[in-house]
Amino acid sequence: MILEKIRREVEKAIVGMNDVVELMTIALIANGHVLLEGVPGLAKTTLSKNFAQTLGLKFSRIQMTPDLLPADIIGHTFYDMRSGEFKIRKGPIFANVVLVDEINRASPKTQAALLEAMEERQVTIEGLPLKLPEPFIVLATRNPIELEGVYELPTAQVDRFMMKIDLTYLPEESEKTMLRRKNTGQFAEARQVVTGRELLVAMKEARNVHVSDAIIDYIYSIIKETRLDERVILGASPRAGEHMLYAAKVKAYIEGRNYVIPDDVKWLAIPVMAHRIVVKPEYEVEGINGKDIIRDVLDSVEVPTE
Repeated sequence: MILEKIRREVEKAIVGMNDVVELMTIALIANGHVLLEGVPGLAKTTLSKNFAQTLGLKFSRIQMTPDLLPADIIGHTFYDMRSGEFKIRKGPIFANVVLVDEINRASPKTQAALLEAMEERQVTIEGLPLKLPEPFIVLATRNPIELEGVYELPTAQVDRFMMKIDLTYLPEESEKTMLRRKNTGQFAEARQVVTGRELLVAMKEARNVHVSDAIIDYIYSIIKETRLDERVILGASPRAGEHMLYAAKVKAYIEGRNYVIPDDVKWLAIPVMAHRIVVKPEYEVEGINGKDIIRDVLDSVEVPTE
């Protein structure tokens, strides 16, 4: 199974990230993008790099800074003295797995340069549209602690991420295991274990997974309830339902099923939907967030029995 191959290989380079690797794999096969949020030192970059290596995909890293320009990401034209012609120099966005480090440090204008790439899977340089490589996934990191020198991510940008994964400190035993392996030099970089053909087959077969009308109704009911909740300003978008549908199909596929069950939706609900919900300030100060809204909605919406 493609997921088990990736998990086993990533474990050679990192400890305690099985669920995160599963979510990233689901997003990749479902043609989605991932926002990784966590304090510094949680191995976000190491995870992303080794994840790409297990797939044999081209990896690039973009370190976001306030002075970064859109052209630094997508590329630009230049005059070639030898040929006497203008040519295009492609930017780091032209890779299969693109790690956008500290996305909220870039200016809104530069953040906006990612929108076309993430949604349309192409960029435009001097009026010329250029297709990005397939498969293509953006893994963006955000530090929730930093408040100075950062820009709030626009709602439209956040909504384009299929998932937001919150990285936390490892459990005690996992962190001790990590320190022991560091001490004895047992970590190694991941190598390719999945071929491009295997990945393309997985993407095609996952699209054919059956989703019943009952599951469609269940997904919609969850989305609808987030919009009706009195604690929110903005509930889950129609794109959230689309992303949930695709992610649930991949979840079923990697578990060896050709049909989606309610548990697929439940397991994915928080990473797929919570980041899209805007909570009213008076509830936010009480510590209520999108995850709490989703948990309450899951408890209140009737689960289909089919």
